[in-house]
Amino acid sequence: MLQNFFRHVAAAVLCLWSLAALGQSGVQPPVRIALIESLSGPLANTGEAVFRNLVWAAERINARGGVKLGTGSRLLQIERYDSKGQSEEALAALRSAMDDGISVMAQGNSSAVAATLIDAINKHNEREPGKRVLFLNYSAVDPMLTNEKCSFWHFRFDAHADMRMAALMDVLKDDRALKSVYLIGQDYSFGQAVQREARKQLALQRPDVQVVGDELHPMARIKDFMPYAFKIKQSGAQAVLTGNFGNDLTLLVKAAKEVGFEGKFYTFYGNALGVPGVLAEAGVGKVIAVADWFPNTPGAPSEAFYQSFRQRFPKPQDDYVHMRMQLMLEALAQAVEKAGTLEVAAVALQLEKASVNLLGHKGEMRAADHQFQQPLRVAVMDRQGSAGVKFDVEGSGYGFRVIKTITPAAAQMPHSCKMQRPIG
Repeated sequence: MLQNFFRHVAAAVLCLWSLAALGQSGVQPPVRIALIESLSGPLANTGEAVFRNLVWAAERINARGGVKLGTGSRLLQIERYDSKGQSEEALAALRSAMDDGISVMAQGNSSAVAATLIDAINKHNEREPGKRVLFLNYSAVDPMLTNEKCSFWHFRFDAHADMRMAALMDVLKDDRALKSVYLIGQDYSFGQAVQREARKQLALQRPDVQVVGDELHPMARIKDFMPYAFKIKQSGAQAVLTGNFGNDLTLLVKAAKEVGFEGKFYTFYGNALGVPGVLAEAGVGKVIAVADWFPNTPGAPSEAFYQSFRQRFPKPQDDYVHMRMQLMLEALAQAVEKAGTLEVAAVALQLEKASVNLLGHKGEMRAADHQFQQPLRVAVMDRQGSAGVKFDVEGSGYGFRVIKTITPAAAQMPHSCKMQRPIG
């Protein structure tokens, strides 16, 4: 009941924004995008962070007149559907969104949920060719989603886990003082993929590094990570390598700090959602993260981009911005305009050719597997005001300095996708 209330309140607010622009000549009903995400429960902070990003991206596109279509234009509107982080709830949300007439779905904060949605959308689109839907994925990074499970209807705008791991390893391999590492992750498809690739890359690039711990834990169910932290410290590990996100990462690093672990953290998501504030001084020079973009990415365009977001969302706890989510909606707008229609197959054909550039950050969709190709960056935590750290994270006084940039050509990886495109 509550989730529907909040969903409709959010939709109403965005609709009022849209209606205010209906006085413009040629503006038609909005293009609606269903955000299917954890908006309640232990991972709600991750879903709300996505919502803010997509709302901001939609507002920017709407401010310039929306998506041009024929002789008129359409504004973008984000609507909320709470999956609670569960696959069955996500399927129910998908059905609700389709019943509400929405044809563009967005999800990303669980690869297991993403895989379930891909299967459901494939079946629906085959069964109901007149009511097809698209799936825009901003964060579900299990490599299988654009390999063996690739789908014409699914487009991933984040680098997958193997790409992220390769970028991290580009830094870890040069850390010659590192001799032991502890692998820990969430026990589902993404966490398992991270562990596999970590073992593979360590064996290839740093066979001298000993893996002194290798375990998976239940996702979003552990409230006390002290037992894990004790094992990490007792193992003698000099570093932890993890793909954890949300509370599973924040609670892990908090426990590690409390038991006195002084090693490094090589992370996929250690640059936000409470981690810098929890570690504080203990994290300086020791937390390494990989992303498509960081607030301290060098250059005036990047700085302007980040400052604009902070003006829109000034609360410290709302400081979580992702370039890829902005590029995702820019790519959708571009695809609709080039297709000249909202018919889903036509939009998908244009989306797989998308090439977008926002304030100097460029990205292109690879048609063969629908894996977005863009730069990746690795950064290390440091005090705000130190060289390369103009901006902190979440008001913590600590930010991330970019130490390596990987070009799209260097970041890309081969795929095993055998794309099945619709006939007619």
